[in-house]
Amino acid sequence: MLQLIRSTLCALFALAFSALGSAADWRDYGGTPDQSKYVVLNDITKDNVDQLEIAWIYPTSDERAYQFNPIIVDDVMYVLAKESSLVAIDLKTRKELWIHANLRGITNRGINYWESPDRKDRRLLFTLEDTLQAIDARTGKSILSFGKQGVVDLREGLGRDPKTIRRVRSNTPGRIFEDLLLLGSSPGEGYFSAPGHIRAYNVVTGALVWTFHTIPQPGEFGYDTWPKDAWKYVGGVNVWGEITLDEKRGIAYFPVGSPTYDYYGADRHGMNLFSDCLLALDARTGKRLWHFQMVHHDLWDYDPTAAPQLLTVRKDGKTIDAVAQATKQGFVFVFDRVTGEPVWPIEERPVPKSEVPGEAAWPTQPFSLLEPTARQSVEPDDLTPFFISDAERAEWKARIEKARAGLFTPPSLSELAVLPGAVGGTNWGNTAADPARGILYLLNQDFPSFYKLIPLEDGDSGFGRLFGPPDPATLKRGAASYKQHCAVCHGEDRSGTPAAPSLVEVGTRIGFPQLRRTVLYGMGRMPPVGHIADEEINAILKFLGGARPIRRGADPSEKVELPAGPVVAS
Repeated sequence: MLQLIRSTLCALFALAFSALGSAADWRDYGGTPDQSKYVVLNDITKDNVDQLEIAWIYPTSDERAYQFNPIIVDDVMYVLAKESSLVAIDLKTRKELWIHANLRGITNRGINYWESPDRKDRRLLFTLEDTLQAIDARTGKSILSFGKQGVVDLREGLGRDPKTIRRVRSNTPGRIFEDLLLLGSSPGEGYFSAPGHIRAYNVVTGALVWTFHTIPQPGEFGYDTWPKDAWKYVGGVNVWGEITLDEKRGIAYFPVGSPTYDYYGADRHGMNLFSDCLLALDARTGKRLWHFQMVHHDLWDYDPTAAPQLLTVRKDGKTIDAVAQATKQGFVFVFDRVTGEPVWPIEERPVPKSEVPGEAAWPTQPFSLLEPTARQSVEPDDLTPFFISDAERAEWKARIEKARAGLFTPPSLSELAVLPGAVGGTNWGNTAADPARGILYLLNQDFPSFYKLIPLEDGDSGFGRLFGPPDPATLKRGAASYKQHCAVCHGEDRSGTPAAPSLVEVGTRIGFPQLRRTVLYGMGRMPPVGHIADEEINAILKFLGGARPIRRGADPSEKVELPAGPVVAS
């Protein structure tokens, strides 16, 4: 389904370009600041849609599978290609204008475009690993007056020692408003991850303009929804999904993520504002206008990530400018976008208690009374009749029958089967809208999750030695981590699948820095997996045959070459 949509969009763009003689601007991730992803192409009708043909193709010249959303300004398209290089292409001549090479670790879903009112200053802004950078959109060269010698360190200003922060960069590019870049983050999902405060930076200087503390600090609204001083150690509560902007009103809507650790909250009793909220902020100042929490004390990684959609709807004879948020758990919540009042009812319902020592699950959760957009339970009869053998089907049926189940049933020491799971329902990139007609489009994924908490013994970090030859405990932990995170694509025996290459003895060919960057920031068809701790990555490396110690920085075993074409920087 997704592939069909992507292929169609490619053809539609080709026809629009051919018919109009030039391409319409697509200046933002998602097309426009409101993230509607909606365009009107009157030249395409039911009568000629079968005549669509690809006008031309730009080869990426590598084996990577990009999730990048190109942007188009003045007939110039900016794309990611050639081993994560940023390339500017003239759409009329189809020639490369410039290449800024080897931006490995760049925000993999898109970049931001900004221009001054007189259009003399035009720049592209993006995050690269844990930094914010800007380049000249016309020349492709870095703007060294931005930040400190062209770089803003995103690890600074979060209230933690920057040296202890291992990851900040979000996978989505943020949102431009006037001369500000509104930016989220992906600090990881483990214990002691960094907080996911929302920040706004000046697009010209790189200066930090405002910060909204998503984990409230003393004296701030929501501080009492956490244990005392939780802001000093709790992480996450970040915006790694898609930010939506009402330009006319100057309101930005942020789908805020879950707190860490995702599945066990004994150290964060309370509702945990502003986690799992749709949060409306004044885009100029960062002042909170309103919020609604869609999951209290999240234990299921049900953070909202899909773009909030701005719609004009009619209810009881009245026209309402609304914002709709679709969620992983299969709900759609609709609010007056100015006041935050629900347009359709939302009901707080009792949910099961936690059976885990030390845990205090919240006693109720919000249920939208609109029809669910996903199946919200998993049953043995749901098993597919295809793709698996009779023996596998019997094994899965027995497993589902034995598992605990039910929406908002907390994870415990026995297995829990949940549908939708943490990567199911409506996720990032899965919403669009026809704003004027009040039509919301969404994609739902029937993707279950199976949860089981495993207690650690006192003093057991779960990882064993970090340096030297692998010990049996590290190899065991690495095998378990590989099975959990890697086997579905690379195969249980590490020999690869049609979806991903073999990893047999790959640890003898790469070092820790290269594997860490690949895990945290993605590579090729592999998406980033930002919640895996360094120690766990090291254990996986040892399991894959590696014996070199953890070492940050450049990996001398990794070759860096310049791509063919008009390279202006690297």
